[in-house]
Amino acid sequence: DRTVGDLKGGFITVLPFALLLPAVRGGGQLMGAPLDCHKTCVCASNIVSCSKMNLTNVPSALPKYMAVLDLSFNSITRLRAEWTPVRLSKLSSLLLSNNGLDFLSSEAFLHVTRLQYLDLSSNRLHQLDEFIFEPLEHLEVLLLYNNCISQIDRSAFSGLNSLQKLYLSHNQISRFPLELVKERSRLETLTLLDVSSNRIKVFPLQELQALPAWIKNGLYFHNNAPPCSCELYDMLVRWLLKELSSVTDFGRNHTCVLPGPQKETMSILDLNKMNLNCSEVMITNEEAFLEQFLLLDCDTRQKNVIKSWVLPGNIPLSSANNTAVMRSDSRLQIGPLKAEDSGVYTCYATSDSFNETLYVTVVVFNSTMNGGLENLKTAYTTLVACLVSLVMVLIYLYFTPCHCPCCPGHDLEKSQPQDSLHSSTVSISQAHEEMGQERVASGGFPYRHVGFLDIKEQLEQNGRLNPIGEEDEGWQGDSRERRRSDAESVSSVCSDTPMVV
Repeated sequence: DRTVGDLKGGFITVLPFALLLPAVRGGGQLMGAPLDCHKTCVCASNIVSCSKMNLTNVPSALPKYMAVLDLSFNSITRLRAEWTPVRLSKLSSLLLSNNGLDFLSSEAFLHVTRLQYLDLSSNRLHQLDEFIFEPLEHLEVLLLYNNCISQIDRSAFSGLNSLQKLYLSHNQISRFPLELVKERSRLETLTLLDVSSNRIKVFPLQELQALPAWIKNGLYFHNNAPPCSCELYDMLVRWLLKELSSVTDFGRNHTCVLPGPQKETMSILDLNKMNLNCSEVMITNEEAFLEQFLLLDCDTRQKNVIKSWVLPGNIPLSSANNTAVMRSDSRLQIGPLKAEDSGVYTCYATSDSFNETLYVTVVVFNSTMNGGLENLKTAYTTLVACLVSLVMVLIYLYFTPCHCPCCPGHDLEKSQPQDSLHSSTVSISQAHEEMGQERVASGGFPYRHVGFLDIKEQLEQNGRLNPIGEEDEGWQGDSRERRRSDAESVSSVCSDTPMVV
């Protein structure tokens, strides 16, 4: 009995330890098996490659001198905070693609702050929590494409002060992450943002158009199919004219959805040819008036380049030129403008691996801004004066009383003294008849009798005296009679002639 009792007591004592063995083994699996550079991984100097080894956890006991760790194409579905209990200060590249990864601990990167390259692509991530990448202040490239990401916290990428390239394509993102490129909140070193092949339907077009060219050059958003609009077409054509890579490389992949129940898609760059019939886009020149100031921007496709300006006529910019000065932000300030400042200004952008030339055409109008307004006022005043003169002429022609003998209501044979024009004409014709008869009779130039108005009547001819102005008196001599008759004829004919001023 004692033997049996001892066996029972020993069995009961051993049983708890036996039950603990699976848990310890499971704990070992959670921590991962120790690194084996002969069976499960390949170790080459500071590179450790454990790709395609069907691992479910990150190996433990990783060397501190390791610079590259490749864990791609395994079955590591969760990246916990304890995947590396020690600080890996020399690790610069971590590859975790194609693992079915669906969980990232908020403390997963606390011990790998020196990472420069992180590949989390082709997994099953659904969201990016706040400040999840904040410890990675040295990270330059982050690959998150081909996941299931639909939610991104606005602070998810905070702290990534060195990030240059961010790949978010082939996800389920429905909001454009404007905070990454906007003026005051953007990542200053970011030169490439790929949000193509997502579900973004609304783009902040005005904000995107206002971005500098070096950001727009690396902003990829094709294959999102937003609603078609001429504003979207205008922006893309402008980017195409500036030869920005985001449009020149994927021009035909920029599509939009036409309005209507059929939801047809078409290339955005073809909107000017059919359907919406958008207007043609042209890059306009800089225009200004005399005495104004202009700022010319050298908006290059690369950020860190050396810029220099050349004035019209291929004249290099020098400190002796007081009207053209290059500012600290590489923009050229010209002014006060003169007419000879018109022309093509050239900006050269150079670096070790990149060269670009930009041309800015400046047109200076030969007048000041105020002078232009004064000229407009003068032209308007002249036009009004011409119209008033025309109206007055028309009024005179069609509304002035008619004094002609041929007018309706007037007798053709008027003999009243006050009808000066008719009476003078009749007296002239009668005088000529008498002269002809007397010439025949005597063969000389007889005295001709003509009827004149009295002094009182002379004042009634258009309010002025008769040009002759003398009383009737006999004139001696043939030539004196002829001159008097001629003068009277001119006075009589012209006395009622109206004058237009």
